[in-house]
Amino acid sequence: MTKNFRQIVLPLIVALIWGSAFIVQGAVADKMGPFTFNGVRSLIAVVALTVTALIFDGVKKKKGVTVEKTNVKMLVVGGVLCGIALTVASNLQQFGMFGTTKEAGEVLTEGDTAFITALYIVLVPLSLLFFGKKPTLNVWIAVVVAVVGLMLICNFTGGKAFSVYHLELFLCSAAFTVHILLIDHFVKFVDGVKLSCVQFSVMGVSSLILALIFEDFTFKVVFDNILPLLYVGVFSCAIAYTLQIVAQKGTNPTIVSILLSLESFFALVCEIGVGLISGNVKQHTVWQIVGCALMLIAIVLAQVNVFEMAKKQKE
Repeated sequence: MTKNFRQIVLPLIVALIWGSAFIVQGAVADKMGPFTFNGVRSLIAVVALTVTALIFDGVKKKKGVTVEKTNVKMLVVGGVLCGIALTVASNLQQFGMFGTTKEAGEVLTEGDTAFITALYIVLVPLSLLFFGKKPTLNVWIAVVVAVVGLMLICNFTGGKAFSVYHLELFLCSAAFTVHILLIDHFVKFVDGVKLSCVQFSVMGVSSLILALIFEDFTFKVVFDNILPLLYVGVFSCAIAYTLQIVAQKGTNPTIVSILLSLESFFALVCEIGVGLISGNVKQHTVWQIVGCALMLIAIVLAQVNVFEMAKKQKE
């Protein structure tokens, strides 16, 4: 698998899966608590990933390929830290998703939540400053454009004011930034599938403990929503997050994060598509559309250094 394929194609696949998952998450946001939702889908992911890891190791042994010895210490430390970051991010996201429900006054749409979550597109390169990696001018411009776009999306969507759900999603984006940076570090030392399995074990156990403490956890709710839980557990968690880990191995985390943030675009497309099919299209203001367009422009600006390209053309 080439570096370009991992750095470009895999993140696009992940973005598509995550974008569609926002619709599923919004649909169950008022049916079960965030901790219950994330706990169950994580354990589903653990089962899927464990089977996958065993199959991969078995295939390698049959082909005579030596199975690399696992660095247990790095796997445990990396898995726990990534799992904690993912637990915080995913639960904050699901709390924010409640803002899409009628009970919360529909202050957000699924597309809104995806675009706000995508703020990690600018937080990742900014965070790299602490590691001595200075962002280029085009990235700084992308930061400004993205912030303006997010302000339009958050403050002018349907004429609704800034809410606690917006804040939860902003914090969620910050947690996802930490998760991306942790993955970038630990994926150099351990197998991606096994790292993903450990992080979801941490997320599953911790979220279910919180669900038992703070939510009215019942197996009936789980069984009533088993299909969406299976979708997000297998596709959004097991497949997409593992592909994210594979995509980040030996590649540029900024470029990968930019492509991953296209989940916001896919979420908006899926939201409109589902609305047209169901006959329940959610209203989008002109300002919201402008904000979304600015976010997409920021994504392109952060990825393509137009100043460097122009300089080379002059030479």
